[in-house]
Order: sequence, then C-alpha cells, then structure tokens
Amino acid sequence: MNLHHFFTKNPKSAIAFSGGVDSAYLLYSAKSEGSDVRAYFVKSAFQPNFELEDAKRLAKELSIPLTILDVDILKDEKVTANPEDRCYYCKRKILGTIISAAYEDGYNLLLDGTNASDDVLDRPGMKALSELSVRSPLRECGLTKSEIRHRSKSAGLFTWNKPSYACLVTRIPTGTAIKAQDLSRVEQAECCLEETGFRDFRVRLINNMAKIQLCQEDMALILSKRNDILEKFTPLFSEIVLDLKQRGDE
Repeated sequence: MNLHHFFTKNPKSAIAFSGGVDSAYLLYSAKSEGSDVRAYFVKSAFQPNFELEDAKRLAKELSIPLTILDVDILKDEKVTANPEDRCYYCKRKILGTIISAAYEDGYNLLLDGTNASDDVLDRPGMKALSELSVRSPLRECGLTKSEIRHRSKSAGLFTWNKPSYACLVTRIPTGTAIKAQDLSRVEQAECCLEETGFRDFRVRLINNMAKIQLCQEDMALILSKRNDILEKFTPLFSEIVLDLKQRGDE
C-alpha cells in the first residue's frame, strides 16, 4: 500500500498535528491526494511555543484548517508522577481530546505521524494509538524518517530538515515529578540555545542541574559562546554541565 491508496480508501480524516517533520508530510500528502482533512494541535505545558508557531505556519501554507486545543496535562496525576509508561497516559489524554473534537467536527478517523523508523517496542504511547484506533499511514506504507525528509524537501516543505523533537517532559528523569516551573526553565534554556545558533540539542534537568547535549559539530561553538550561555542559564540552574557524548549516543 502507498499513500495514494490509503487516502483513496480513507478520503476524510483528522490528523494529530505536532508541527514536526512526520505529521507535516502526512498533512501535505492528505491535501495532495484531495482528501477532506483537518489538523488538530494540542497545546499543553509539554510543547514549546515554537512547535505551535510551526504548526500554524504550515497549516496556513497548505490552506488546511487547524484547530488548537488547550489541555492542562499537569492536572493528570498519572502523567505528572512521571512513571516509565507516562507516555501512554499522556497519549491517551491528548488523542482522546482530539478524537472528541474531531468527532464533533464530523471526522471519525484520526491519523498520526508515526513512521516506519519508530520502534513500537520502545514507545509506550503506541499502546494508546492501538486502543484508540488511531491509524498511522506513514508507518503502514513503510515510509522511514529519511524517506519522509527526502519527500518533504522535494515538496518544498520548510519542515524537511527540522531536527527531531521530543516533548519537554523527556528532559526530566523518569520517576521525578513533573512541575510546570521545571518545564518552563528547560524551555527557556533550549530557546536560548536555538537563538545562539544551535539546531539539534537537549537540556536535561537533573535535580537542579542542567546537562547540555549537542551534536559533535557544535562542541566548538558552545565553547565560543560559553559566557553568553552562562549568563542566561545561571539564573535558572544551580549547575551547568556539558555532556561530552554527542547527541544520539545517549
């Protein structure tokens, strides 16, 4: 099966849209195949603001209606306790919210951007997709991350080379309670790195310490920007360390 066949059989659908590479290409493909499609973005404390802005930009460029749903995910104690299967409870809440909104809009099928490179065994959130009957066309059609980037570039999507991004809560160790103020300072720190010129990075929060993770090619840059980063990070964290392993090694 390919995407043409998928959307021929499923001509009307809602898409859980994150603003990232995969869901952006899925949205583009649905529109290109002439589908009746609507995008739904869930705004919560786990998503940085730039993801919302990217989602708005792409939906506008594709002339696809975008619904923004506010979810106070921090009210869910099963999520904020941050257990190993936190992603399952979070996905259930997020996707359930989208399904309800989409149903009211007349859409009975929800799609997401899971691709063929995603490891089902390593993602508790996949269980939620199955339980809620969410379809993943990119995965079903065997499209890998690299192929999706290639196709996105050919299609002229600005998201084609966007770094992979996991939600902010992944910066907090499993078992550590999730607090709004911790998510906020991680987001501030990562915004600082982006404004300084970095593209692929993480700021991990360990107790009150920030651990910066970068790609190998950015190691020299962070040393040259050391004073600027210290000035902005110091009010947020008691300690600031640089992980000498490159991003992707962890």
